Amino acid sequence: MNKPETFAPANITPQDMDEERLVTYPTEAFLSKEYLEAEKRLLWPRIWQMVERESDIPNPGDWMTYNVAEESIIVLRKDDGTLKAFHNVCPHRGRQLVSVPDMLPGKVHDVRGNNRKNFICGFHGWTFNLDGENTYILDPQDWDNKLTPEMTCLSEVKVDTWAGYIYINMDPDCVSLKDWMGRAGEILSHFELEKMHYKWRQWAIYDCNWKTAIEAFLEPYHVAGTHTQLLAYGDYYALSKQYGLHSVSSYDTRDEKFAMSESAGTTRAGKGDDPRVSTYELIRENYETVNYSASTETLVKAASRLKDELPETATPQECIAHWLKSARADDAARGVIWPDVPSDIKKESGLAWGLFPNQNILHGETFALCYRVRPYGDDPNKCIFESYALERFPEGQEPETEWVYADPIGENWGSVLAQDFSNMEFVQKGMKSSGFRGPLPNPHQEQKVINLHRNLADFMEGRGAPKLLDID
Repeated sequence: MNKPETFAPANITPQDMDEERLVTYPTEAFLSKEYLEAEKRLLWPRIWQMVERESDIPNPGDWMTYNVAEESIIVLRKDDGTLKAFHNVCPHRGRQLVSVPDMLPGKVHDVRGNNRKNFICGFHGWTFNLDGENTYILDPQDWDNKLTPEMTCLSEVKVDTWAGYIYINMDPDCVSLKDWMGRAGEILSHFELEKMHYKWRQWAIYDCNWKTAIEAFLEPYHVAGTHTQLLAYGDYYALSKQYGLHSVSSYDTRDEKFAMSESAGTTRAGKGDDPRVSTYELIRENYETVNYSASTETLVKAASRLKDELPETATPQECIAHWLKSARADDAARGVIWPDVPSDIKKESGLAWGLFPNQNILHGETFALCYRVRPYGDDPNKCIFESYALERFPEGQEPETEWVYADPIGENWGSVLAQDFSNMEFVQKGMKSSGFRGPLPNPHQEQKVINLHRNLADFMEGRGAPKLLDID
């Protein structure tokens, strides 16, 4: 008996999202182990993905490993300062060149080192230089001297940099990283992320699919239901917009009283009769409850002076303008220079970018709060969750940081992130319910989530494609 012919479902279009048409999509991408296996073949080997900051391997001979799904990659800095990347596998019998243990229970985030001159396989001693060329084989005559350099070299991986990040792509025929980043990369380049440094960086193994985790940070629509304490300080109405592979969210406004050019980004007036006070309260609350990130101490202190430096008649627009001018001057006095971001770019840049498939960057002129997620092993119900704060520091005053494993509780991450964690596990569980009919994402505020699944389906041979709801 012949099997019935199958067809990949039609995907929605960017125009569908621009028109904010209602969609749904299946839960297979979150729950199916077979889908996870397909990701290993169709997604992760074919995309540009962030490895680490350039500052992590600054010197010749510095190197580190990066693992995603079952792939392990070595990234290194050569003597001439350029970067190279290779699959972490010896071409002889397949042993990892660098032994990378499971991330748990040892809580090993990666393996790294310095002053590397070559890589020697621990199995039979085959040796490779920093260009991946084989420089030693024991008893080559046993192969009748027929092994060629192409047979015995390491398998190279594409590597490039953007905004101070190192990216790799395992597809030799991939588009350039610049083309991959597209307009999102052009916009974010104005914020000079490459001049920022880690303030802190933490990671955890979490009980949900990697897509469940990143979606928790792709939209502010959840603030009213999850971070209810923040509603006393600000209005969190939002919009989101697709930019091809990537997408942006911005604060929107229901009340024209708060409409201003800055309201689309990370800087905006607080909610209250006296914007001098409410703006400070909003900035302080966000900063302190999001693990002292998503702002800076300079910005908080400048906001605290608004009541003393402005009259009672000050408008929200005047408060924002004065606050930013004061903070910029305060930073300049301590050697931190802000980039000059054109007003039209600042408006278009919004609040936060979802960079396909697994990065999220909430950005400002002097800071960025960032997330990355990856699958963990063969379990669709677990992921590697990473978050880190970037900031501008006076030259020579950058803090020394490393990846710290932190259990996902408020004491480690701050109350806001702990509230996000409290959702992720139970979204993963809830989607398994036979009573769940499928997601109904908000087409105005959660378009970033929809765009993630639209682009995933294009890589996953149509699987999981969003479909339009048949509603008049």
